[in-house]
Amino acid sequence: MAKVYIVGAGPGDAELITVKGLRAIQEADVVLYDRLINADLLKEARPHAELIYCGKSPDHPSLSQESINDLMCKYASKGRTVTRLKGGDPFIFGRGGEEAEALASSRIPYEIVPGITSGVAAPAYAGIPLTHRDYSSSVSFITGVTNLEEDEYWEHVAKSSDTLCIYMGVRNLPKICNKLIRHGRPADTPIALVHWGTTEEQQTVTGTLQDIVDAAKSMQNPSMIVVGEVVKLREELKWLESLPAIEPLVVG
Repeated sequence: MAKVYIVGAGPGDAELITVKGLRAIQEADVVLYDRLINADLLKEARPHAELIYCGKSPDHPSLSQESINDLMCKYASKGRTVTRLKGGDPFIFGRGGEEAEALASSRIPYEIVPGITSGVAAPAYAGIPLTHRDYSSSVSFITGVTNLEEDEYWEHVAKSSDTLCIYMGVRNLPKICNKLIRHGRPADTPIALVHWGTTEEQQTVTGTLQDIVDAAKSMQNPSMIVVGEVVKLREELKWLESLPAIEPLVVG
């Protein structure tokens, strides 16, 4: 029986994968990969490696989680080294825990290879530090798709941390803003949406809880939502937009 590596591929920029994660791709017999990973990483796989798409997009699921679990177990049981390649970090809203449970219950050896989660990377690439001595000493990572009707939950969230990082929340942005304001966040609290963070398609929109819905009408998933005073620092620290443009190569 071979081993399964549950690998975080990082947030989008292929260079942000860990050395161990890259080696797991290069040595795998089978790579089960998700939708949001950088396709360039698949070029690192062996020529004979089997590449299997397991991605899910909103409202259009590909493979069920149970099917993915079965594939990992099936290939590993046949003696093939499997790399389960997931966007971001596998243990932060990535169902890596469920996959590890499936492997453990089948007594299949596995390793977890952490990755850089988009909740950290996307704000960093947008020039938004999640913590800052003058603005934020605490951070919460939450999803924007669960507990939306539970006022007790949002009362806790609104007051729990200086900075909130909200995954998968674009569709429910109006409701999220209303919940936060209703439960104690000032309406003028700064907020940012970072779309396709760390990639060439990255776009960032900023505003406040009371006006971001109109400002971010064109934003879609995948986008990271950041709420808190640290968003004010973006104008000063937006380093990505300050990089010099790459001159086109002229041949002849």
